[in-house]
Amino acid sequence: MSVAPALEHNLLAAETPLLAAIERMDSVRQKLLLIVDDQTRLVGTVSDGDIRRGLMRRLPMEAPVSEVMNRDPVALRAGASEAQALRRLSERGVSLAPVLDPQGRIIGLYPAGLGVQPSRDNLVVIMAGGRGARLAPLTQHCPKPMLKVSGRPLLETIIERLKAQGFSRFRLAVNYLAEVIEDHFGDGSAMDVDIRYLRETEPRGTAGALSLLDEPAGAPLLVMNGDVMTRLNFSELLDFHAEHAALATLCVREQRFQAPHGVVEADGPRLTSLREKPTFQWLANAGIYCLDPSVLGRIPTAGQYDMPELLAALAAEGKMVGAYPIHEYWLDIGRPPDFELAQSDFDAVFDPA
Repeated sequence: MSVAPALEHNLLAAETPLLAAIERMDSVRQKLLLIVDDQTRLVGTVSDGDIRRGLMRRLPMEAPVSEVMNRDPVALRAGASEAQALRRLSERGVSLAPVLDPQGRIIGLYPAGLGVQPSRDNLVVIMAGGRGARLAPLTQHCPKPMLKVSGRPLLETIIERLKAQGFSRFRLAVNYLAEVIEDHFGDGSAMDVDIRYLRETEPRGTAGALSLLDEPAGAPLLVMNGDVMTRLNFSELLDFHAEHAALATLCVREQRFQAPHGVVEADGPRLTSLREKPTFQWLANAGIYCLDPSVLGRIPTAGQYDMPELLAALAAEGKMVGAYPIHEYWLDIGRPPDFELAQSDFDAVFDPA
């Protein structure tokens, strides 16, 4: 049985803060953190799912990673056969496992060779029709998704990264300067993907263009805004959506803001509370969604219709609408400072697709 080489970046101490663990998870290629003692003996493991469950519990970022770790992980002994390893992973429904020496010290991660992504037949719809008014004058002659980040259009980067994760069927909703997008991508054959267009005759909002889909969809759809730069694992989003039997799932990102002043609350002339520079936190809509095909019939065929309207209607009816927390890198490029940040972040955050 082959094992991975040195895995220093996957190793963490149990007292490591959750925020540091999230940053480490985002930086490693093999998405399993190995929690060890000072002798490199295995204490537990932390998967992407473990972190998301911690975020859903609203654990503070200062909490030790031991709060989310799996204390009874799958582990393999050095010398085990391929058949034994595959059986152990299959029994527990995992794809990675640490390999231990006789003293319980980590010597590798099985399997050593990753990178071949299974193909996904899910349709990916990217909303690329907005005017990008807040980024003017950059968008005067160029649609926002075609603005170049690190030398190539943002939309091209989005498609390439999805392709690297096994997706190949793309539908681009276009309106403003649609010809720029269509001339660049054509039918997608140059990128070895299938691209077709949902051509809006009027602005349709963040969900209205879905009414233009004219092909049957047998699997959940991915829908995302064309101005989002992220390292999200989209297959794990689809798995979360299926696991929770959701009709719709939206990705959410925790945001924090520390007030620069003391915050006062009063009831008429009477002071009721005073907090010195408190930190406010909330979950922001990340502009990435997973939809069951059955919800498409709810979308009107004309006029503006935004995704929050669809999700709110489903939730009001008691339907399952999932909230999937993103801890990976994510940036909504809506304003000039965001565009500047994308330029400075890109090479440090992204490997070539």
